[in-house]
Amino acid sequence: MADGRSRVACVVVTHDALPWVEQCLRSVAGTETVVVDNGSTDGTADFVRERFPSVRVVADENRGLAAGWNRGIAETDSDHVLVLNADAWLVEDALTRLLAVAHAHPRAAVIGPRLLNPDGTLQRSVRGYPTLWRLATEYLYLRKLAPGSRAFNSFYGAGFDHASERQVEWVMGACMLVRRAAYDEVGPFDESYFLFSEEVDWMRRAADRGWSVVFTPVARCVHVGGAAHAGRMFRENVRGHLRYLSLHGRPGEAERARKLLHASLVVRGRLHRGERARLYREVAAWLGSGDVEALLAG
Repeated sequence: MADGRSRVACVVVTHDALPWVEQCLRSVAGTETVVVDNGSTDGTADFVRERFPSVRVVADENRGLAAGWNRGIAETDSDHVLVLNADAWLVEDALTRLLAVAHAHPRAAVIGPRLLNPDGTLQRSVRGYPTLWRLATEYLYLRKLAPGSRAFNSFYGAGFDHASERQVEWVMGACMLVRRAAYDEVGPFDESYFLFSEEVDWMRRAADRGWSVVFTPVARCVHVGGAAHAGRMFRENVRGHLRYLSLHGRPGEAERARKLLHASLVVRGRLHRGERARLYREVAAWLGSGDVEALLAG
């Protein structure tokens, strides 16, 4: 331990998380835990205070997930911080295993566990950095044409088996052990992301400074997946891609991605029916309302 710090603390950001937060917090019982409640209206904060008196609750306005993570991390003083979604919970001794892997990889900024769906099946969590081509394979359905191809599936880890411990580009932020030394060097999560892409942006910045991201299958975590937003934040997902490429892509790549995404969602809006079609048309209209600089400024 450095400077008398505890070994690990846990940060959970909540927003109307009553269906899952109890199981989440029980899975980290005995670990210093901070819950940052981002403007819940369902009584989440009061529930946590009543059921988990040892958990520190910080009530805040909803300024997004990255802001919540930063606020929670600032409330802790430990060598590692487990950032855990409110709709996720550790399985058995996952935290001990994550810490052991972190010890074995001293230049790893993040250790990501094997994520599981609630039914026990694998939830694929290893990803590749967004690029224009990788977004095309997703939004134009190209990956479905060649599901076994690395070239067409690199956005989703190119067939990574999730059974091997290795260095990867980035992992989903539903559960990640963050090394304090890396966080202090890289800086906080970028709060211009409201939801989606804040973790890939931070892991990319860490990689640019010589840190790594390690996936390990020896630690497991169940993640409901999409529970907190139920698919209602699709525009923020697309906006996150554009923000990431504006910061880390080649010159002009973000604007080319805007045009690609606009065209693909126009087509999707015509191919699909019902609520999904409405969502695609709505985001396509937003993408067509200005260039990428204007969209990100709005």
